[in-house]
Amino acid sequence: MIQTLVVDDEPLAQNLVAQYVQQTPFLELCGQCSNAKEAYDRISEGNVDLIFLDVQMPGMSGLTLMKSMPESSALRPKVIFTTAFSEYAIEGFKLDAVDYLLKPFDFDEFLKAAVKAQRQIELEQQAYSNANNASFSTDTNNEEDYFFVKSEYKLVRIDIPKIIYIEGLKDYIKIYLENESKPILTLQSLKAVERRLSSPDFIRIHRSFIININHVRGIDRAGVILSFNQTNTTIPIGDGYRATFMQLIESRTI
Repeated sequence: MIQTLVVDDEPLAQNLVAQYVQQTPFLELCGQCSNAKEAYDRISEGNVDLIFLDVQMPGMSGLTLMKSMPESSALRPKVIFTTAFSEYAIEGFKLDAVDYLLKPFDFDEFLKAAVKAQRQIELEQQAYSNANNASFSTDTNNEEDYFFVKSEYKLVRIDIPKIIYIEGLKDYIKIYLENESKPILTLQSLKAVERRLSSPDFIRIHRSFIININHVRGIDRAGVILSFNQTNTTIPIGDGYRATFMQLIESRTI
């Protein structure tokens, strides 16, 4: 059961969401709060997995409350924003909210958002369990060949061998995969993903690009030619990365 807290300064809205929680088999109502300060105290006590959180409240807003919660994923509850203003969706995305519900919303909309939260919680619990099991293994080279990223209010599994290349776009990255027509867009730094890719098949060739060497089909003056999904894409080689990349290519040249 997902322990669920409802936070809203409007009694009617608060009670409606609480009723929706009680109608949902995998949710258990663990509390109702009328302001962010009261909610913060309740969250600090622990045992809160999910919060349906109003954005605009007197004093501390729902956005401020979410920013004040612990950074650790083990301690940080999932949040679904409830708001009458659609413009808060972008900021909610930046804060890693599961979803947002635009008031007034019905039970079907509520349930879809709750199912998203359930999936994320289950995936994180599975990842946590796998990490704990791995800590008991004596095989230090047995690293997982996948990871999860948050994209469009859900967790998406990325199979590392299927990565063609990764493009950095300021605060975001695009992950291009085999047999996928569109890249996965996620709020993440290229450097953080580079640390996760310990395989020698991946190399950074530009400040904005990491490539999978297995998909290189050629190199010309314009850069590295990657072939995937029946098309060719040319990635530029940055001056600061050229020597290391060409060294790798020479080591695989006969």
